[in-house]
Amino acid sequence: MAAETTVATSDETALVAADHEVATSAEKKTKKIVRRKKRPARVQVDPADAKSEQPAQTGTVFNIWYNKWSGGDREDKYASQTHARGRCNIAQDSGYTRADKVPGSYFCLLFARGLCPRGQDCEYLHRLPGIHDVFSPNVDCFGRDRHSSYRDDMGGVGSFMRQNRTVYVGRIHVTDDIEEIVARHFAEWGEIERTRVLNSRGVAFITYTNVANASFAKEAMMHQSLDHDEVLNVRWATEDPNPMAQKREARRIEEQAAEAIRRALPAEFIAEIEGKDPEARKRRKVESSYGLEGYEAPDEVHFARGVNAVNPRGRVVQESEQQPPLMIEAAPAGHDDDED
Repeated sequence: MAAETTVATSDETALVAADHEVATSAEKKTKKIVRRKKRPARVQVDPADAKSEQPAQTGTVFNIWYNKWSGGDREDKYASQTHARGRCNIAQDSGYTRADKVPGSYFCLLFARGLCPRGQDCEYLHRLPGIHDVFSPNVDCFGRDRHSSYRDDMGGVGSFMRQNRTVYVGRIHVTDDIEEIVARHFAEWGEIERTRVLNSRGVAFITYTNVANASFAKEAMMHQSLDHDEVLNVRWATEDPNPMAQKREARRIEEQAAEAIRRALPAEFIAEIEGKDPEARKRRKVESSYGLEGYEAPDEVHFARGVNAVNPRGRVVQESEQQPPLMIEAAPAGHDDDED
């Protein structure tokens, strides 16, 4: 009896130990997900220090369009440029503002320059533009009006005649790792499609996937430095004369138009046109033969609409659309008198 009791006790201990191991392994696999609340936008500069400064007077007439003086002695326009007073840090400065509650709000220009004193009380967005931030071609992402032509120095807001996603960056300090430096600093402002660096000249062309990101990067990096003490000259790039680049841009515009059409049409209709649905492809092959063995009508014939359409469904749709509305005939004159 004693031996049996000892065996039972050892078995129970083994079962308890096994259950404990299973519970321990289950606890290890459990992962706690912590959802962090969206943080408010950070105040970039002290409101007491926030003030607009005009450039030092170097001429006789101040040009509000170019924000500089003209007339008088000629000066070196590059030597007179000063380093920017602030710089935006997306990782630390971005957050929610009052503009997040208002659909269609624009982005804060001072935030892009690292000089916004309002923080979460700002009436503009304090974050990077995304693919869903679409604005009218007549304005940029900051709400400033675009013009029909670019300025002579390719600065300013830009033109609404062309979707320019490329910024020109000049006066870069030439080093062996200049390409890595340029890519690292400009990748902070959005997704980059292509980067071209002229190593010997200290010049770079950065093309973003979104126009709004290009505008944001231009304002954020104007008069900034990379890894050295240079003062960058950032402006809009002129149109690339390379025929391959022009074909690539035309193809991109066509793809955007095709994507917009896909979103506007029903999914089953798109699947039938593109031939992605096997059943729809078989049905299309049978319907477009029109009783002729081995014949398949092209799209312009199969999807034609009108009285003379080959596809019977196209004629039915056209007839239903052209059916005149029912008219209510007026009562003949003197009808009321006859009843009386």
